[in-house]
Amino acid sequence: MTARQLATAPVPPHIPAHLVFDFDIYADPRIGEDVQGTYAAALSDAPDIFWTRLNGGHWIVKSFDAISKVVLDPDHFSVREMQIPRVENPPFFIPLSLDPPENLPYRKAMMPMFGPTAIKALEPRIREWAVDLVDAVAAKGACDFQADLAKLFPVSVFMELMGMDLSRLRDFRALAEAFFSAQNDEAEMGRLSAAILGEMKALIEEKKAAPDDKLMSHFIQVDIDGRTMSDDEILAMSFVLFLGGMDTVTNVTGFAFQQLAQMPEVQARLAADPALIPAFADEAVRLYGVVNTPRLVVQDQQIGEAQFRAGEMVLNILCLGSRDPAKFDAPNAFDLDRKKTAHLTFSSGPHLCVGHVLGRAELRILTEEWVKRVPAFRATPGEKHAFRIGTVMALETLPLEWTVAA
Repeated sequence: MTARQLATAPVPPHIPAHLVFDFDIYADPRIGEDVQGTYAAALSDAPDIFWTRLNGGHWIVKSFDAISKVVLDPDHFSVREMQIPRVENPPFFIPLSLDPPENLPYRKAMMPMFGPTAIKALEPRIREWAVDLVDAVAAKGACDFQADLAKLFPVSVFMELMGMDLSRLRDFRALAEAFFSAQNDEAEMGRLSAAILGEMKALIEEKKAAPDDKLMSHFIQVDIDGRTMSDDEILAMSFVLFLGGMDTVTNVTGFAFQQLAQMPEVQARLAADPALIPAFADEAVRLYGVVNTPRLVVQDQQIGEAQFRAGEMVLNILCLGSRDPAKFDAPNAFDLDRKKTAHLTFSSGPHLCVGHVLGRAELRILTEEWVKRVPAFRATPGEKHAFRIGTVMALETLPLEWTVAA
């Protein structure tokens, strides 16, 4: 964290003092291993929309209704910049950095490969990867769940989805792991990004020569407003799927299992009745969102007392929207019997996560296969759970242990 980011910025004159509440989204000392829970506690006394002077000064939005108003209003709140503090040459991602209607053709191009029918057809392969990973640790009686399962599982699924050479699974897993471990090293991230894009470029050429029914071939052939996509567009979309399909699934899964490790009674219920596992996955997704989604104010707007001015940045804390006491009873409690209801973990509106069906399926299937083989487990006593916060919240380590049946 640079001194520029940590320094407090002057409060703009249009923001009243009672809406100022300092919170450092990258390194706030109030955030602990229960990342989302400590977020909720740290910001429990903050207004639903407030201004922090840290990281250049920006808005934070935490309530369900206020977040919904922001993400459903692209005329005032744009995705074209998503860095806090603002940077001179922000990265550009397709379709993440495009507001509607520009993003819609790209989303339409992706949807056939990410809808319920397509993901249902992919489930047998997803289950094979889950079985392989759980079988590799089940007899050991201990593992780092993140390193041994959660970080590996979505890489396998991504490669299968894209049509990559699965004989190179180990190499690409190592590349993905290095990329997500280099979050604070800009030069290394640049080098690894280039390596990943190089893999995607090679895959484009391979699929042009020998098309199949996988996602990369679909991108090469799909119609976007009467034309096919350029290689640069395909690369940009593939990189977004790499980022979202791996880091997000890894971390939601990790936080879900961190919670499950503390609930032996829920473990017993899932083992006795696997039909409850979809409900477990739904409640885990509600509670353990990992994306805090930024917006740039492009036109002045007012929500409640908050007066947003063009040029200001806004961060929507999606996991807190999904823990809003105005929307959910006992919002911070894990309730396996909670009635399924709308939440904001995957955002809403024109930027609803295109992979939400796949993400839910991955968590459900991995849980099903884990519970079959490891019906009772716990967090390893005395071992810390490393984590990071920011626009994406991550669980880096999760040491677990269990008794292996004789």
